Amino acid sequence: VEAVRKRKDIKVLLTGKEDVIRKELSAYTYPEEQIEIVNATEVIETAEPPVKAIRGKKDSSIVVAMKMVKKGEADAFVSAGSSGAVLVGGQVLVGRIKGVERPPLAPLIPTLKGVSLLIDCGANVDARPSHLVQFAKMGSIYMKNIEGIENPRVGIINIGAEDEKGNELVKSTIPLLRECKDINFIGSVESRDIPNGPADVLVCEAFVGNVLLKFFEGLGKMFMAEIKDTLKSSVKTKIGGALIYKPIKKTFKRYMADDKGGAPLLGLKGLVVKIHGNSKDTEVRSAIEQCRNFVKKDVTNQIIRTFVEEENKGEN
Repeated sequence: VEAVRKRKDIKVLLTGKEDVIRKELSAYTYPEEQIEIVNATEVIETAEPPVKAIRGKKDSSIVVAMKMVKKGEADAFVSAGSSGAVLVGGQVLVGRIKGVERPPLAPLIPTLKGVSLLIDCGANVDARPSHLVQFAKMGSIYMKNIEGIENPRVGIINIGAEDEKGNELVKSTIPLLRECKDINFIGSVESRDIPNGPADVLVCEAFVGNVLLKFFEGLGKMFMAEIKDTLKSSVKTKIGGALIYKPIKKTFKRYMADDKGGAPLLGLKGLVVKIHGNSKDTEVRSAIEQCRNFVKKDVTNQIIRTFVEEENKGEN
């Protein structure tokens, strides 16, 4: 509702149990021509095996919505549901771009310099060097078009700055990234430096990315809770807290990045965006706006063109 109130050029198709959705919408006033309900009677639960759920529950909201993207009836798909089902459905139903080996999940994380794209954060825990090179290319296309960074700096997350540091995956990937003419590779980035924003695209396999992302989120919540407790600890701190509350809130809001949308599953023939199961209204609205920008900038077709050109070079 907030998304369509804010933008006239967005139409939202809500897939799910029509009676439940209609009852919820009845509490709001909004431009009704911008929201349409698409009935879907089944629900994929979080604990269900993703492949079995996608194949078995044809009338679930995830399957119905993804098929709409595949058929061109919708431009993008946003879900706060089962991550596994979204990942499987994206590849099986929407389909991978030819030449893309593994689609990665790529959320934006806040830094002192703005934001960085963390790619991959949850889709491929056993990636190969060639996968990471593709992540770097897709991430660069995304940051150039969505964040307006002309020549995005690409770094690989490592345990040291030297090329000889890291596990076998990282050490094997670094030379490939240095040879890649399509990206602006700056070398290794240590995790302690990430908050300072040394790179616009942070490349890693999903195990590292997911641990880093969740630690980042947990640390932010911990600091927020600690500051609140401190400001309430005495009369003096309460008075001081009242004076600085708004500036502190503004600062922390910038580091929560809930206004930057969700994590797109890059490398698919259509746009699929995953948001947290506990997402607040701000993140849901911003994810819808993120989809609008993604489609307007034609990011999917830019990735397609990049990988088609590579395929053609390989054949020649």
